Amino acid sequence: MNTAKCVIYKLGCSLRSPISPWRCFSWLQVFPRICMRGFSSVRDLELIGGLSSCAEQRNLRMGSSLHTSIIKNPPFFDFQDVLRPTDVVIYNCLIHMYCECGDLNDACKVFDDMSNRDIVSWNSMISGFLRHGEIQKGFHLFKGLLLSGSCQLDNATLTVMLSMCGEVGEINTLKMMHGFVICYGYKEEMTVGNALTNSYFKCRACESGMLIFYEMVKRNVVTWTAAISGLAQNGRHSQSLKLFVEMQQSTITPNYLTYLGAISACSGLQGIQEGAQLHGVVLKLGIQSDMFIESSLMDMYSKFGCLEEVLRIFEFAEKLDEVSATVVLVCFAQNGFEEEAVQMFMKMVKEGLDIDPSMVSAILGALCLGASHGLGTQTHCLSLKRGLDCNIYVGNGLINMYSKCGKLEESIKVFNCMPFKNQVSWNSIIAAFARHGHGMEALELYEQMRSEGVEPTDVTFVSLLHACSHVGLVHKGMKFLELMERTHGIQPRMEHYACVIDMLGRAGLLKEANEFIEQLPLKPDALIWQVLLGTCGIHGDTDMGQYAANQLALVEPDSPVPFVSMANIYSSKGRWSERARTLKRMKEKGVMKEIGVSWIEIEQKIHKFVVADEMHPQGDDVYGALFHLFGHMTDEDDTLSQLL
Repeated sequence: MNTAKCVIYKLGCSLRSPISPWRCFSWLQVFPRICMRGFSSVRDLELIGGLSSCAEQRNLRMGSSLHTSIIKNPPFFDFQDVLRPTDVVIYNCLIHMYCECGDLNDACKVFDDMSNRDIVSWNSMISGFLRHGEIQKGFHLFKGLLLSGSCQLDNATLTVMLSMCGEVGEINTLKMMHGFVICYGYKEEMTVGNALTNSYFKCRACESGMLIFYEMVKRNVVTWTAAISGLAQNGRHSQSLKLFVEMQQSTITPNYLTYLGAISACSGLQGIQEGAQLHGVVLKLGIQSDMFIESSLMDMYSKFGCLEEVLRIFEFAEKLDEVSATVVLVCFAQNGFEEEAVQMFMKMVKEGLDIDPSMVSAILGALCLGASHGLGTQTHCLSLKRGLDCNIYVGNGLINMYSKCGKLEESIKVFNCMPFKNQVSWNSIIAAFARHGHGMEALELYEQMRSEGVEPTDVTFVSLLHACSHVGLVHKGMKFLELMERTHGIQPRMEHYACVIDMLGRAGLLKEANEFIEQLPLKPDALIWQVLLGTCGIHGDTDMGQYAANQLALVEPDSPVPFVSMANIYSSKGRWSERARTLKRMKEKGVMKEIGVSWIEIEQKIHKFVVADEMHPQGDDVYGALFHLFGHMTDEDDTLSQLL
């Protein structure tokens, strides 16, 4: 499949196109001419407009010049005494301008110099701190507002604080802010209700979010979108789609953000029919050319494995960005086209296109699947040169890539050098140690993770159970399974149960493993029976193995695993007639054995081979070298026979 060239061409046209200059009429074009005729003629409204334009355009230089001019003209702008209402507005505009430009120090100086402040002054300063990541300072200033008693909280104050609680996931602080909402009588204020709903969902408190949603007297499109997207982001995909249908039956018309939430729900639900219907609605409404809608649709079809649909949307896209490129990269990687993903990424680098952390993370995922250490190292070097190595997603991808390529030491180095670590970082390094058979070290890392206050996820427990399985810590593993639900509120998935069965089976407790399966709250799937069958192979238990093989054949009738595994178990016991009968039965049922694939990396290129391969472009050379080696082997065998 040679699509990389087409992809690069489109990306080159889109990502290289210059950003359109700001062509609208701007006060900044007029201000120099006003200054030429004398600053005294500048009216308050003109000055406010100028500062607002500076904030909008992030023009710190012009904004600072305006501030300087204000300071140098005290007859017209004397702020030493009690400020006029208009002067307070100008000061507020200065604070807003400095915050928008990221200069919080000067914003603080202006704020501190104000002899009297209104609620807008406080809101601007608090919002500036919170938007630039100064969370503690923002909350400290909010506390100062409460203690000052000079101003009363308004809906803007509460909206800013509620939104920040959601961003940082502070559920306890959010509940406290909810109390302020009720105390100050803003319970029925729509903007406050929207922020409260959205924040509860971001804190993963879905029940509280839906409670606020249904208690709201008035709802607008933002309210519905917050609930639909919040449910989808918290894995409640079916509930999200039901709410979307309910919205369509109401008087509120969905916007493109609402459709983004619904498309995300379809992706998580693996609802290809619902996704196709949404795609049709989007086409009818004429919003399919929106860049975010296109990226979401491509991501959805990618998760469905519909590569043709992804490429069709990509081909007709009017504009493309880094998100679109990342989606296509992930689509290639997840659907078995790792080589195409690598080729596309390499061409993007050669074409000089902007490479962002998401793209690097996506290609590292593809290299994990192809186990290409050389290309992975080159990608690591590229991330270092582009200054992306400190990005948490790139770091997590590097840990996984090196681990799956057999380079545990490199994974450890990347992990230790990461300036920030999240749950995925810890999960990745724990999984790396478990994957390489270092179970005790994996468990020690978990203890370190907990000591640093990082909460485990369901993925963490998969790695921990895997580690316990390899070191034979059955009691410890069962304790982890119990802690998941009782302490951390995590519902075990089939992967967790499979790890427990593997742990029991490896320890020789096959009977206990089977009893565990019988007590499962879920119906056992193919993974469960395949794991039990694999552990039977370790211990050569033909009776339990045959039972597991029969159950697996019922779940997956076309799978060759039951026949091949039982044939191997019979071979290990020297029961050749049973082995032959098993393979004969597989042939009679028309079940085909999966072809094994081997690969080797030569000069940063992955070469794949199968048995009796005739598709490799250098196949003739490979067979020629093989026959040449056979000749040498025959000659040496004859010489050895003569000597004996």
